[in-house]
Amino acid sequence: MSDFDLIRIADALERMAPAPQAAPDFGAADGFVWHVEPDRLEPVVNINRVDLDLLVGVDRSRDTLLQNTRQFASGLPANNALLWGARGMGKSSLVKAVHAQVLSEGLGLKIVELQREDLPSVARLLNLLRGREERFLLYCDDLSFSHDDQHYKSLKAVLDGGIEGRPENVVFYATSNRRHLMPRDMIENERSSSINPSEAVEEKVSLSDRFGLWLGFHPCSQDEYLAMIRGYCTAHGVEIDDDTLRAEAIEWQATRGARSGRVAWQYFVDLAGRKGVAIND
Repeated sequence: MSDFDLIRIADALERMAPAPQAAPDFGAADGFVWHVEPDRLEPVVNINRVDLDLLVGVDRSRDTLLQNTRQFASGLPANNALLWGARGMGKSSLVKAVHAQVLSEGLGLKIVELQREDLPSVARLLNLLRGREERFLLYCDDLSFSHDDQHYKSLKAVLDGGIEGRPENVVFYATSNRRHLMPRDMIENERSSSINPSEAVEEKVSLSDRFGLWLGFHPCSQDEYLAMIRGYCTAHGVEIDDDTLRAEAIEWQATRGARSGRVAWQYFVDLAGRKGVAIND
């Protein structure tokens, strides 16, 4: 093949390659969602979240995550954070509420939501954010991996950053129902069936070790459950006496077979509708 043919092929490949994506106007919003095909950051003007004061029973996690986020937004060292534990206990709500609190304190911080299935594109996203004057909280909700899932390798680009390192202006927060990001029975199965049990799961299990902060969320007590609902009622002006609230809320959670912040909010939505009170969820 001649040099001329090689040049023609190179030119053709360059024309086929997608053009580098331009960074969006980061002043347009405080939140963005990352999409692929094509790569783009879509601004979110109104972020769906609740006030930090309405999150009950997570005081220690709240204070720790808020302090870490303040440090990062102030240009100080901060850790990546993994929020893990019981479903419906406010993990994702806490991330968004902390972001709002930091903004209210006059600190600049953009939140960028990344879907788990888009993790393979994270290097391209980091290239858009690297070197910007803004600081970015990169957030992935409900993160977990299955036996043959290779997405976890892409996540290392965020946590470790390869030879370039994680951009100084990016921190990563993830929520998961699993402390080690993969089911316990899957871990035990790999350990029992592989030739080298320790190496078989070490790479995936050690991924969670790369988060500097582990914040655990556990099922709430009945008193905490009722306090969550009372807090929503106060915040949105829904009037109901304590005895009626207690009886209805306990019956509601019994029909769900669970008690959590999510169930508390679902009962409150039903209550507000019956009371004719409009709410913004």
